[in-house]
Amino acid sequence: MIDPKIQTSIGAALSAFTKYGSYNAVPATDKLIAVFSTDKPFMDKVDDLDEVFDNEPKLEELREVFFDLLMINFFSADAIKLEDDYLESPEWEAIEEETLDRGTELLNLLLYLTECIDEEIEPELEDYLKEFLLVDDDEFQDEYSIYEPVIENQILMESPLAEITKVAQKLPADAELKALFYPMMAFFQHIDASEETEKAVAQHAVARDFDMAVYGILINFK
Repeated sequence: MIDPKIQTSIGAALSAFTKYGSYNAVPATDKLIAVFSTDKPFMDKVDDLDEVFDNEPKLEELREVFFDLLMINFFSADAIKLEDDYLESPEWEAIEEETLDRGTELLNLLLYLTECIDEEIEPELEDYLKEFLLVDDDEFQDEYSIYEPVIENQILMESPLAEITKVAQKLPADAELKALFYPMMAFFQHIDASEETEKAVAQHAVARDFDMAVYGILINFK
């Protein structure tokens, strides 16, 4: 099964990657939707996902982002068919252990947006940091460490996109959020994107094809 908003996000990401890059990623859309839509066990889907990206080396930078989407699709569509306590089962614990090094922080943001949809609230950066990630709680200092660049630069929500770009470019190469910083901050600043807004976000993007693919996921997922 595939969640309709995830199907839309897949198409939006690959269209944006094509529009703002130099490679036509659109033909991969049907292949990826087919992977997401099967009734196979989760790890088999992961293998199928990796096969698509192995055959599309120019899409490599999107591999882990699409793993995040696959995980979210599992929670929203596939898990419905399983036992209520499946996510507490030894089988799922083994899957979590096996995939510890997969995915990005986009997964947390997509989980937050899912919660916003369920609770019918508008996503906000401060709410995401303090109420969802609990970065102020002493028990969640790993999240604080990862999100420190975002926490320290919340003022960027009131700044021009060019200022977000400057901060993103100055982040250390090993910063966990370096690649996601610009599209994440641009999304929270422009949650309801018009065509004009999309052009502005693209104009100031750091890595235009990747940034706009992620931005497309977030806008369409919400």
